[in-house]
Amino acid sequence: MVETQSISTPEAPQNDNPYSQGVIVDGLLFVSGFGPVSPETMETVNGDIGIQTSRVIENLQAVVEEAGGSLADVVKTTVYVTDMADYDQVNETYGEYFDEDPPARVCIEAARLPDNVSVEIDAIVAIE
Repeated sequence: MVETQSISTPEAPQNDNPYSQGVIVDGLLFVSGFGPVSPETMETVNGDIGIQTSRVIENLQAVVEEAGGSLADVVKTTVYVTDMADYDQVNETYGEYFDEDPPARVCIEAARLPDNVSVEIDAIVAIE
């Protein structure tokens, strides 16, 4: 059986669904997808898609930092948007966090995301 370590932080949204915020296995951290939810209020943040994308990445960052890493350690992300017309603005905000040597990435338009949010991102991170 593979040995795993669950990662959890109050700095990212908590819920009672059956999944971990992140799981480390063999030096890789797999971060669950987060929407633009404030960990303090557990409500979706108000604002345009850029503001929402910032909140999503800050949620991911909290889990990565709890595991001892940083956004520079992210090797792959998957970005889910409900409207590909938001792609340019999501990309602009994303680039503010991953500007030098960005991770590999996939962007997918989804018909619907949990809680009807407009953007969600998950990540794979190299943790030493």
